[in-house]
Amino acid sequence: MLIDTYGRVATDLRVSLTDRCNLRCTYCMPEEGLQWLSKSTLLTDDEIVRLIDIAVTSLGIEEVRFTGGEPLIRPGVVGIIERVAALEPRPQMSVTTNGIGLKRMASALKAAGLDRVNVSLDTLRPDVFKSLTRRDRHQDVLDGLEAARDAGLNPVKVNTVLMPGLNEDEAPDLLAWAVKNDYELRFIEQMPLDAQHGWKRDSMVTAGDILTALRTRFELTPEDTGERGSAPAERWIVDGGPHRVGVIASVTRPFCAACDRTRLTADGQIRTCLFATEETDLRGALRSDAPDEEIARIWREAMWGKKAGSGLDDPSFHQPDRPMSAIGG
Repeated sequence: MLIDTYGRVATDLRVSLTDRCNLRCTYCMPEEGLQWLSKSTLLTDDEIVRLIDIAVTSLGIEEVRFTGGEPLIRPGVVGIIERVAALEPRPQMSVTTNGIGLKRMASALKAAGLDRVNVSLDTLRPDVFKSLTRRDRHQDVLDGLEAARDAGLNPVKVNTVLMPGLNEDEAPDLLAWAVKNDYELRFIEQMPLDAQHGWKRDSMVTAGDILTALRTRFELTPEDTGERGSAPAERWIVDGGPHRVGVIASVTRPFCAACDRTRLTADGQIRTCLFATEETDLRGALRSDAPDEEIARIWREAMWGKKAGSGLDDPSFHQPDRPMSAIGG
């Protein structure tokens, strides 16, 4: 197992397929983009599948989430999913995507074995979408969401970040839209993972702000499921059900004590936390012909050193050098 000194066991693997993206969201990267990872440093399809195989068969991973950047722009994504679906035991698989490629790819992803999707959408207003993402692709995301739902990639989850002065007033409208379309909406507090390092704690829209806004229109009842466990989202039943809304409060209500995640970057580095400042190289071991047992040992050793928390509540917190697009969501 991937266990740390605090007794937490990682069963959820986040795999970044690329650091590149076809949007330029203001809270993620500058308009001109970033200096992308060179092709030679990226894991090949075979290397990704091999590492996932080791994680699933030797290290107890039960769920794999493909991220980026934008994972659907990686040419081999469907083939990777198909090969991972053939592993024994078969892990649950999901993709976090901006949704632009879903209209074209949803059916193929489902046929390959993908179980569900998380789609990022921060606004219902096309003009605000263009301001936030610096691209005029709002309708493409809406079409992608419909395609995912129609393909059976359910539950379709929508991830939303609210930004002061741009879309912070949209929380109730977004929830009404999600309920109407049978999507599960999850609000995510903006995190200090932007390439520009422009995040400011005192200007972010907090979980408390979001819940206050939602309650102006909806009755929210805490979901009664006992212990929250490792789930990042706190969930509420909307107007008596059956729909639910979640809030991921990584900054103001951290859930590090029950974290069950391990992360693999597109260039083959293990990260024990989104906010980690250290990484452990697996690519070097792969390309030095290390056996599976040695790679598993390196991975276990990395996870054993996982820190107690993200450190976001510490005044001395230092933002990671890598932005979110290069880490994987």
